[in-house]
Amino acid sequence: MKGTPVTYFKGVSREAKRVRWPKKDTFLPAIGVVICIAIFAGIFLVLEDLAAGTLIEQLRNAFGLI
Repeated sequence: MKGTPVTYFKGVSREAKRVRWPKKDTFLPAIGVVICIAIFAGIFLVLEDLAAGTLIEQLRNAFGLI
């Protein structure tokens, strides 16, 4: 092992201080976009799952599979 965990976390802390964090007026709309996309993706996946379940159930009934 090259270094200790303390050395690693000190390096992480130094790098975090060097990051240019976005301003609040840029950050909040970006969060809103991410939340909207996540909600849309969640609704889409639920509808896709329901459609697939219905299709599989109809195929089971059509072919008499259990």
